Amino acid sequence: MGRRCYAIGDQIIGADDPHLQTRLARLHGTAERPRCLCVPGGVEMYVAHYRHFQIKRMPDTGHRHHPGCPAYAPEATLSGLGGLLGEAVLEPVPGQIELRVDFPWMRRGGHRPAYTAPPHDVAEVQTPGRRMSLLALLHYLFERAGFNRWSPAMAGKRSQRVVQHYLMAAARDIRIKGIALSERLYVPEQFHPEHKADIAQRRRQQLASLHPVADERPLALVVGEFKCCEPGGQGYRLWIKHMPDVPLLLTEATWHRLQRVFAPLFDARDADSSVPVRLMVAALIYAKREHTYAIDAASLMLTTAQWIPVNGVHELPLLQCLVEQRRRFIKPLRYDARPAEAAAFAAALLLDAGDNPVPLHVLSPYMNKIEREAKEKAMKGAWWWGFENTMPSLPRVITTARMSFN
Repeated sequence: MGRRCYAIGDQIIGADDPHLQTRLARLHGTAERPRCLCVPGGVEMYVAHYRHFQIKRMPDTGHRHHPGCPAYAPEATLSGLGGLLGEAVLEPVPGQIELRVDFPWMRRGGHRPAYTAPPHDVAEVQTPGRRMSLLALLHYLFERAGFNRWSPAMAGKRSQRVVQHYLMAAARDIRIKGIALSERLYVPEQFHPEHKADIAQRRRQQLASLHPVADERPLALVVGEFKCCEPGGQGYRLWIKHMPDVPLLLTEATWHRLQRVFAPLFDARDADSSVPVRLMVAALIYAKREHTYAIDAASLMLTTAQWIPVNGVHELPLLQCLVEQRRRFIKPLRYDARPAEAAAFAAALLLDAGDNPVPLHVLSPYMNKIEREAKEKAMKGAWWWGFENTMPSLPRVITTARMSFN
């Protein structure tokens, strides 16, 4: 792609211009908006400030940008996000997100189920005013952090440090039940034995909000990569990678329920596949005692080695092929979509094959009849691959010469 440019007033300035910060400082807080010139006529954006001035995408305008533009986002209807916008996902002003979820931030006695069932376990149609599940929140965080998109420049640059940084940054502008998500979210730092004490101190500081008040126990969200679960004490200990010094406690019954509900995801870790996977955990925790954390609810999500979320093992070879061939793409996420809806979503949207994203579909022989019918309808006239067959050639790369139009 060519140089990325913006129109500010009657002037055009490049994203790498040394005077851009000065120009944005003058613009910040005014009614004037910069325009991204990735397409003729440009697309309005807004100026945000956190440590430095940033140009960000206006709500519901991502699909108006060129697929090759970093500000591009597919229409929400191409993923499970479309079913949540306006009800569970609200953006009253640009950059300020309010999420409505189906779980509390407080534990008030009694027992709640220590897992969040995946969307396909839901048997009823939700009425207006629907709420996000814990899995949908995990999808939203990963999408907002940009981990559902890939470009060749990202190769070798994703690590636990990068994941922690961007997930925490994604939570900065999100509020749930009036509480900033960044105050209740903990993503483990990349662990270094020589810095163990400092890391533990920062973790205790981030989770200090869990101290009980009267008979109420606040909850926090831990997002990390599942390592293992083993018997210990009166129950089980679930270990998160990069948290080798503190487990998350759960009962034996809870662990067996997690294994049963998320059996396909645990099976994926043991599948006869050459493509490595990660199993991510989103756990709502409370302080059982001082600095002792127990799981109140949890959900699991499968990702590639590059932390790109997937809906099943059948999508892994395609995404691995796209990464190896240095292609640019976005992975549409399921959120809380029902099976037939989710089956219609593309496994990936190619961003380097022209002026429009190109959907890529994977047909799994293990889909049920309803899912298969939805998938076959969605992939008519589109690129698709039957998982049990040889993968066909991918659409060729079409390079756009310039990103600015004068």
